[in-house]
Amino acid sequence: MARAKISNFKKFLWSLLAVIFLSGLIMAYVFYSRIYQPNVVMEYEKEVFVYIPTDASFEDVQQILIASGVVQNTSSFRWVAEQKNYIHRIKSGRFLLENGMNNNELVNLLRSGRQTPVNVVFNNMRTKEQFAGKVASQLELDSLDLLYAMVDTAFTNPLNLDSYSVSSLFIPNTYEFYWDVSVADFLARMIAEHHHFWTEHRKTKAQKLKLSLDEIITLASIVEKETIKKDEQPKVARLYLNRLERGIKLESDPTVIFSIGDFTIKRVLNNDLKIDSPYNTYKNKGLPPGPICIPSIQAIDAVLNHEKHDYIFMCAKDDFSGYHNFAKTYVGHLNNARKYRKALNERGINR
Repeated sequence: MARAKISNFKKFLWSLLAVIFLSGLIMAYVFYSRIYQPNVVMEYEKEVFVYIPTDASFEDVQQILIASGVVQNTSSFRWVAEQKNYIHRIKSGRFLLENGMNNNELVNLLRSGRQTPVNVVFNNMRTKEQFAGKVASQLELDSLDLLYAMVDTAFTNPLNLDSYSVSSLFIPNTYEFYWDVSVADFLARMIAEHHHFWTEHRKTKAQKLKLSLDEIITLASIVEKETIKKDEQPKVARLYLNRLERGIKLESDPTVIFSIGDFTIKRVLNNDLKIDSPYNTYKNKGLPPGPICIPSIQAIDAVLNHEKHDYIFMCAKDDFSGYHNFAKTYVGHLNNARKYRKALNERGINR
């Protein structure tokens, strides 16, 4: 009888141990699944970025992950985040999610602040407002905050610029930025890139032309908008340098269009030439007070490496090829202008 009781007790004990062991395995599997099972699943996407704003809460992060459409279980993500104290250590930025990431990897990525940089590109910007909008569309910063900071005298005065000429600071290119970069840090980087662009070699060429760096940029902006043909830019640049050196008004149609502010205009009319604006080079001698666009590096170098010639007049060719006819005399220019006006009339281009 005693042996039977001992035998039954052993069976009970082994059964209890088996239940505890199995329960432990189940709990271990649950914990393992929460931490190490893949929770980022991409069926069609090659890559997915999530953007965590500055001052985001953990609830904001959860909603962003849900909106991404690739994070399967946010409750398990929350559990791991709580264990690793991520809920109190939110960092802003642009983060690249990888297919098959588990919660441990996801939390580590977000908690580390290990961002993927943004390639910020801006070119062919007409105005400061367009520039600020283009940059803001690629970064977290606000376009109005950027615009106000750009024209603030606290920013422009130390650079010997003003609200007209500040656009000359920005050199079009592709720049790597962290998505949550501040306005101040963005502008500081632009100043550094400006200094980097203006090598001693380029500065020496500018000095020979007796123009400041921002004046070179302003002239380059006119060249940029006068011709769509890159190979013609050095020729156009020399024409305007000839006019500047001879004290002749530049009389550039793109400066009139900039004064009007309607960039859809294809034909400048005689009444347009009378518009009262410091940018109207038909009324004002010399360069306008600032760029009429943010010119390309190629246009800037076209000014610095201009062709040598004596032309002082130019008019678009009547074949609408994008190239221009050049003239040394007003009589020759009138002949070219008549041909072009006739071509405009024949095509019904009145504005």
